[in-house]
Amino acid sequence: MPNELIFISAFILFIFLMMAIDLGLFGKSDKPVSMKQAGIMSAVWVSLALIFYALILRYGDLLHHVDSFAALQKINVKNFHHLKLVPDDLAGGLNLYRKNLALEFITGYVVEYALSVDNIFVMVLIFTAFAVNPKYYHKVLLWGIIGAIVMRFLFIFLGAALINQFHWILYLFGAFLVYTGVMMFINRNQEGEIDPENHPVVKFASRYFAVHPKFEGSKFFIKVDGKKLITPLFLVLMIIEVTDLIFAVDSIPAIFSITKDPYIVFFSNIFAILGLRSMFFLLVNIIEKFHYLKIGLSVLLAFIGLKMLAANYVDQIGLTTGNSLLIILGILTVSIVASLVYPKKEVSKPVK
Repeated sequence: MPNELIFISAFILFIFLMMAIDLGLFGKSDKPVSMKQAGIMSAVWVSLALIFYALILRYGDLLHHVDSFAALQKINVKNFHHLKLVPDDLAGGLNLYRKNLALEFITGYVVEYALSVDNIFVMVLIFTAFAVNPKYYHKVLLWGIIGAIVMRFLFIFLGAALINQFHWILYLFGAFLVYTGVMMFINRNQEGEIDPENHPVVKFASRYFAVHPKFEGSKFFIKVDGKKLITPLFLVLMIIEVTDLIFAVDSIPAIFSITKDPYIVFFSNIFAILGLRSMFFLLVNIIEKFHYLKIGLSVLLAFIGLKMLAANYVDQIGLTTGNSLLIILGILTVSIVASLVYPKKEVSKPVK
């Protein structure tokens, strides 16, 4: 399938190109990323995602080399698109298919981008607990995202293969997301804490690797008396990779509620991950202001989980992908506006 290979190869090439540009622009100097830079990069990533949406809207049928009505019917069934195709109307069917594929991509992108905000809360805790200098945040996050791309790729295509073989796994995903949403709501007010010395990743690394006791600028490794040691900055990178792995357990099942097409799942995930770093620098100093966002994310996860559990009735009640997108945007908008309209009250400490 040459067209499919060209599409995927071009996307992977695009990823490496953007990462190389990012590394060239910001990776050579150890300076904190400013709000202005973060705002510009966030706008760039969102714009690129919208451009990609337009490309799918125009050329989405090339993704799976859909060149006949039979092929269109097959992919419609295989990826559970539930399109109402008119027999032998290939042109109309392809137009409907492209629109649906593009809508699935942009909806999945919004879901993944929203869920990544919870990841930012944890990243702030990690950097703070290990007292990482802000000017090294960018390097850690850049390499963390490269690792996340590889892990997401494996997770997504493994998940797609399992769903194709065992469709009932979707119900397990749905139940897990509802549970996760409920637990997030229950624990929304708990203050997160990270103990650097007793963190499982630190204990694992200390047992199997030689760890240098202090930071050495932006270095991940250092040689002492001819022996190569890992620095605390590399430990932070390891913790961020493990954290992303944990978050992937929530986010990947969530997007499978939007689309079963593994390529669309991958594309939307990658765009959200690539935009995560710039969003981190945009929100790092104001993230606590959005105190209702965790409630919004918990409702979002529960909604997605319930949608997966009620998959057989979704079409009957008219819950289309477009309607789901509006509900998701509504949940996020309400939680953000509520956070700004009703700011968190500062708890005054008693005077001794």
